[in-house]
Amino acid sequence: MNASEETTRRRFLESSAATGASQVALSTLSASSFAAVAGANDRVQIGVIGTGGRALQLMDHLIPRPRDAVPGGIPQWKTKPVDGAVVVAVADVYEPHRNQAAARAGPKTAKFHDYRKLLDQKDVQAVIIAAPDHWHKHMLVDAVAAGKDVYLEKPVTHTLEEGPEEIQTVEKSDRIVQTGTQQRSWPHYVQGKEIIASGALGVVRLVEAFWFMNYGVRGIKNLPASPMPPANLDWKAWLGSAPTQPFHPLKFRTWRQFWDFGGGNLADLMTHAIETIHWYMECDTPASAVGIGHTYDWPLECPDGLSCTLEYPKGFLVTYSGGHSLGMDFGSIIFRGSKATLEISRAALTLYEEDRSRGWPKFNRAERRWRPEPKIHVESEHEGTSDHLRNWLDCIRSREQPNAPIRIGVAAARAAHIGNAALRSGKKVTWDDTQQKLAFAE
Repeated sequence: MNASEETTRRRFLESSAATGASQVALSTLSASSFAAVAGANDRVQIGVIGTGGRALQLMDHLIPRPRDAVPGGIPQWKTKPVDGAVVVAVADVYEPHRNQAAARAGPKTAKFHDYRKLLDQKDVQAVIIAAPDHWHKHMLVDAVAAGKDVYLEKPVTHTLEEGPEEIQTVEKSDRIVQTGTQQRSWPHYVQGKEIIASGALGVVRLVEAFWFMNYGVRGIKNLPASPMPPANLDWKAWLGSAPTQPFHPLKFRTWRQFWDFGGGNLADLMTHAIETIHWYMECDTPASAVGIGHTYDWPLECPDGLSCTLEYPKGFLVTYSGGHSLGMDFGSIIFRGSKATLEISRAALTLYEEDRSRGWPKFNRAERRWRPEPKIHVESEHEGTSDHLRNWLDCIRSREQPNAPIRIGVAAARAAHIGNAALRSGKKVTWDDTQQKLAFAE
């Protein structure tokens, strides 16, 4: 790097450190653009399909109501209200979930057992799809065919084969589809992208990611063992395209950890991390993957402890570790560059610069790490789903592409599926992007 480039880089870092996330440039519409859109002040009428826990979280951003205290006083969990939309209908094959969501939305909310009946409603302009993974493709295709704009939770596909169909369906339509990787709209994640684009990290050859959730704390061991589905659950409809099988409360409550319905830790949690990595590194398809994992503590199909390494053709590795027996460190991504290291999580962004004059690293007692004092440290001020929903609503009005269109969601899910193929086979897996096929090492 010449002197001019170094000066430019330094000025960028100093500016970022001073302004923090408050001056991050998000892709939003100007006031004049809003004024030019007919009905821009009208509220978008939304239907919610699949009304479990994640759907309620999304609804919390859209429905004005007294807010509970932020858990632990942590800003990144703060719900920031998003105006401009109203939930008018909900659909779920499990009556308690359906009723709970309708009660939260208001007494006039329409309730449907069959989501296709919701899609028939002319007053529903857009839908949020937060059903189990094995329903995502079917519901997306049906929603687009019904002329609805869509917010589709991640992972957007349940199999590799579903990706091309989703892309073709959405892109030949005029529908606005936002995929649920909200970090694309979260201010300090946008700032992280700008830092890496500035060249501040130098050459990045290794990216580490992890996500840990303590399922014991979350009550997985206390589920009832009744072999009969509740009377208010349509188990056959819930299964949908999945193989016919007896009801089991563990499959119903923790469906993400069974292959017929979800994709385990990689599809559930690595999807968020890998999507950010694709964005920052400008490379969205791994060339190969290896993985190992086991189910140690619970009767789940998907591993509750695992490690996966993805190789990217741009010349870098991604290592991901995940587990369900501990919650320490939660989730984070570490970009290790030749000049600096960037660590980012939903709580904060921190940049550490290498000091080449020092030689060996020096132990930082205050940080309790082998790292210097951070060059930049920015903490999140609220939960970023609000920014992502706001971007979706803005794009519904403007008909511009949202921050996380369908191809971005498909690419993130594809990486998880490739990792799972390696994990389940115990072999190194390579991906032929031209043929859209996997190959397994002998």
